Amino acid sequence: MGENIHDYALPHKRFICSFPPCAAAYDKQWKLDAHLCSHTGIRPHACPQDGCAKSFCTPYHLARHQLTHSGLRPFQCSAENCKEAFRTNASRARHFGRVHAATPESKRYACTADGCGALFKKHRQLKAHVSERHTHLPAYACPHDGCAMRFNFPSRLKRHLKVHQGYPCNHSGCTFRGSTWTEFVRHRKEQHQTQVLCQECGKAFRDSWFLEQHQRVHADTRLVYRCPRDDCDRSFTTTFNLQSHLRSFHDGLRPFACDHPGCSRTFAMKQSLLRHGVVHDPQRKKMARPKRSLPSRLSGCSDKMAKEKLAETQKPPGPVELVHLLQDTSLLGEPPQDLSAALTSPLTI
Repeated sequence: MGENIHDYALPHKRFICSFPPCAAAYDKQWKLDAHLCSHTGIRPHACPQDGCAKSFCTPYHLARHQLTHSGLRPFQCSAENCKEAFRTNASRARHFGRVHAATPESKRYACTADGCGALFKKHRQLKAHVSERHTHLPAYACPHDGCAMRFNFPSRLKRHLKVHQGYPCNHSGCTFRGSTWTEFVRHRKEQHQTQVLCQECGKAFRDSWFLEQHQRVHADTRLVYRCPRDDCDRSFTTTFNLQSHLRSFHDGLRPFACDHPGCSRTFAMKQSLLRHGVVHDPQRKKMARPKRSLPSRLSGCSDKMAKEKLAETQKPPGPVELVHLLQDTSLLGEPPQDLSAALTSPLTI
């Protein structure tokens, strides 16, 4: 196997995910292999136990799972007179720290309620104790005067504080403060919508991601992904379509089923199921964006703009127009690329 150029870029994290635009990097090969399962959906290590359909990304996770079938607990607690045993070393260490290593000196937070005196290592443990045993009220109270709201979790309190603080606009010179997140987002879109322009055709987009997708229509060549399975010559323009093909056609995996009465459709990818939902929802179907014409999709412009450009540059409609579009070499792309080569180099647009 040849050297990878990424090996010299990150000396401590040499194993880099090659699925664009993912930037994950790891210091061990097995960590990268486990991460790739999130992209491919393939878990190669299946449990051999009869009746168990679970599978895992790494041999370590499979071995840990098999302990649930055998009932073995190989990690015995090392404390004297303690007979507890655990399936993993991490569980044993956690038990030892909580039960045996805790000392009165390590418990710095004391309950001040009359006759209690309970000690805790963490302040949140003390607050939970006071709430459950003494006040019988949620532990986290809103600090604003006149507000009696209380919450069981800090995250709920933090979200509630936005009611008092609002959502201030962070643009220079703007004094707007929305009372809700919806108002803030609406203000930002209407007053401070940023746009990026395509240097080739001047079309404007709301962020760089949409610009990158559009710029593919200007590229001289296009990268495609070939199916790695033997005797299969299918190729795809996106990794999503390749993953869907592998799961559905080769592996026979279609776990996402439509729950609409009378519909038996199943899908390999969750996104495909969500798109299918429009079929059963007439309201969403009315709101769906109409299908764009071929010139519109190729140019990245709207149907109206595409028609205007065609009217300016070409003669009245006739058989020549379709031939002219297909003669554009930028639409033909390059020969299908092997997936193994695509996975060892970043996507180029």
